Amino acid sequence: MKLHNFFRSGTSHRLRIVLNLKGIAYEYVAVNLRTEEHLGAAFKAVNPQQLVPALETGELTLIQTPAIIEWLEARYPTPALLPADDDGRARVRALAAIVGCDIHPLNNRRVLEYLRNTLGCDEAAVNVWCATWICAGFDALEALLAADTQRGRFCHGDAPTIADAYLVPQVESARRFGVDLSAYPQILAVDAACAELDAFRRAAPAAQPDAPPPSA
Repeated sequence: MKLHNFFRSGTSHRLRIVLNLKGIAYEYVAVNLRTEEHLGAAFKAVNPQQLVPALETGELTLIQTPAIIEWLEARYPTPALLPADDDGRARVRALAAIVGCDIHPLNNRRVLEYLRNTLGCDEAAVNVWCATWICAGFDALEALLAADTQRGRFCHGDAPTIADAYLVPQVESARRFGVDLSAYPQILAVDAACAELDAFRRAAPAAQPDAPPPSA
C-alpha cells in the first residue's frame, strides 16, 4: 500500500494510527502541503479532490478517511476498531464524528488559508477561530467521556477504537494552536493512554520522515 499524506495533516495522522493499530505496512509518500504540492497535476491524478490522505491499495485508490477506515475495518477486521455491539458502534462513530465532522473541517488548512489570504485575518484571529471550534467540540466530548462510567482508559472500553484515532490528532492540533486543555481532563487522560502505545507514537507528526527538525 502507498499512503499519500502530510506529516502534520490531522486526517493523515488519524489514518496512520489506524494502519499502525492494524499492523498494516505501507509506503510513506509525502505530499508537501506547505509548497502546495497537493494542487499540482501529479497529485490531482491520484486524488481529484486534491486533499490528503489518499491510500493506494494496489487495486484502487481510496480517499476520505471515514471511507478508508471503514474499508480497512472490513478487510482487516483484527484487531477490531469498532465495538461488536450496535450501541457501542454508534457511540464510537458519534465520538469520531464530533472531530471528523464538526471540529476538523472548520480548522482544515484550506479554510485557514482562506481566512488568512482572502479575509485578511492575522494569526491571532486565526488561532481564536481554531480555538472556538475545537473547544465547542471538546466540551461535548469531555461531557460524553465523563458520563460513561464503564469507559475504561480509552474513548470506549479498554482498547483503542476509531474514536481514539480521531481524537489524538485533534489534541495535537489543539496544542499547536495554543488551546488551553486544562478544562478537559478526560480527553487528556485518553490522550495519555494512547501515547503509551507504539502505534500512536509511530503515527505522531514529529515521527514522520517529512517532519522538520525540532528547531525548524
